[in-house]
Order: sequence, then C-alpha cells, then structure tokens
Amino acid sequence: MSKTPPHHLPVSGFILTLLGAVLFSTKAIIVKVTFAKTSIDALTLLAMRMLFSLPFYVAAAWIGSNKKEATKFTKKQWLWIALLGLFGYYLSSLFDFVGLQYVSAGLERLILFLYPSFVLLINFFFFNQKITGAQKLALLLTYAGLMLAYIGELRIVDAGKNFYYGSFLIFLCAITYASYIVGGGRLIEKVGATRFTAYAMLFSTAGVFFHFAMAGHVYKIEQAAGFWGYGFSLALFATVAPTFLLSVGIKKIGANNVAIISSIGPVSTIVQAYFVLEEKIYTGQVIGTVLIIAGILLLGWKSRKNLAQTS
Repeated sequence: MSKTPPHHLPVSGFILTLLGAVLFSTKAIIVKVTFAKTSIDALTLLAMRMLFSLPFYVAAAWIGSNKKEATKFTKKQWLWIALLGLFGYYLSSLFDFVGLQYVSAGLERLILFLYPSFVLLINFFFFNQKITGAQKLALLLTYAGLMLAYIGELRIVDAGKNFYYGSFLIFLCAITYASYIVGGGRLIEKVGATRFTAYAMLFSTAGVFFHFAMAGHVYKIEQAAGFWGYGFSLALFATVAPTFLLSVGIKKIGANNVAIISSIGPVSTIVQAYFVLEEKIYTGQVIGTVLIIAGILLLGWKSRKNLAQTS
C-alpha cells in the first residue's frame, strides 16, 4: 500500500471540520438574538458561556489524562497551552462578543474570516510551511468572495463610529484566533486533540472568570438567571461541540486546511442571519458566497482525488 501524500485530505477530517465550522457559525446568531432580547452585556454573556462549558472541559481533561497512553505534559507544553488558551481563545472571544454589539452577524463572520490568511502566513514565515497550489487557489476564490461581500455591506450599512470600532475588534479577534489555530496544530501532534482542547479551554475559562470578577460583574450572573438558556446554547452548540470537532480536524488534516474549509462559516452565518435575524442578503453576498463555496468544493474534490489515487 502506498503512503498517503502529505497533502492528502481525509474525508473524515473534511466532514468533522465542516460540521465544526457550521456549529461555530451559530455563535454570532445566538449572541445577536441574546443582545436583542435581553439587557445582558458582552462580558456577562461570555462568562455564562464559559460557565456552562466548564463541566464538559473538566470531564474531557480528566478522561484524557487517565488514558493509558497519556503522557505528562512538560513545563514548556503547559506554558504554551496556557498562553494559547488565554491569548488565543479568551481574548478572541472577548473581542468577538464586544464587536458583535456594533456589527451585523454576517459582517462579523466576514471580518473574522481574515484569520485563514493569518494562519497560512504565520506557518509560512515562522515555521517554513509551504502553501500548496490547491490552498492558494482555494484562498484566492474564498477571499475574492469575501472582498465582494464586505464591500457590498459597507455600501448599505450606516458606518458610524461604533461600526468601525466593532469591525476593529473583530479584526483583532481574527488575529488572536489564528494564533490559537497555529499553536494548536503544533501541540495537538504531541499532546492529543482532546487533552489540548480541554486544557486550553480551561485556561481560557479561567481568564474569562478572572476578568469577570475584576470587573465587579459577579452579581450579574444571578440577575441573568432568566437568560441562562442563551448561555447554555452558546456553551453546548457553539463552543464545546465545535472546539472538539475542529481540534480533531486539525489533527487529521492540518491547521492550514482547517482554516480554508472553515470558510463555510460566513455562508452559514449569512443564511442563518437572514432567516433568524432578518438581515438582508444583497448581490455582493450572493456572488461572494458562490466563490467561497467554489473554494471549499475545490478542496473536497482534491481530497477525493487523492484518496482514490492512494487506495
């Protein structure tokens, strides 16, 4: 049996990553609905999200650490997991939640989707990881679509001060999230997908709780008891499930491919925003969506072709 080429994209990795990206795309919808129907602030909502996520990550960390093949983390690995959890996920989530107060769900996902380019550039400049021809073509298609959709939205929205502030925060979210993806891709190979995700998210949760306590918002959790359903939905469907799915996806197909396949996120968010939030769909979004899907289908077609050649 011939070896699988390094650029091989397993079908299972493609499916898991796609599912994780779609689930992640529900986050913006749930957050916007929560802001519209409640008076809760971004930090309190983020704390609720992590509070309900906490039991899942504690359980995953305990199960992963008690497996026979589990090895102890080195001090360096603990340090990197902590940094990625705090810098790569706590900060990115905070930037994202605050930014969503000022921009639409569709635009949030479009801006956030600058992160695949940051992933590829970080890997290229710092780790000498080549960008394949298929990745270049897929990125060209997806980012051409992204640009068209973004320019189209700028023409129809009221681009006030808060709009640009929110856009800037989402941009920072893309940068910090890219660092999480890149770092996770390198650590998962050594410590395992489940253990990395669980411990990184525990450190992220600790960062959120510390910030929440220092801001003096602890009393707001009790006041928001009637809104806990929103926090639980964010925890289960838009946090726990997709983080594990994408971590397994990184292990199977690599950080670069996860970043590109996840381009389904803007498409999913735009469609959900139309039906749930009644956000308008305009020509630029339609054309951009077609180009983004074309990029994803290109990767899927290449993976099936590689699989057939090596079977």
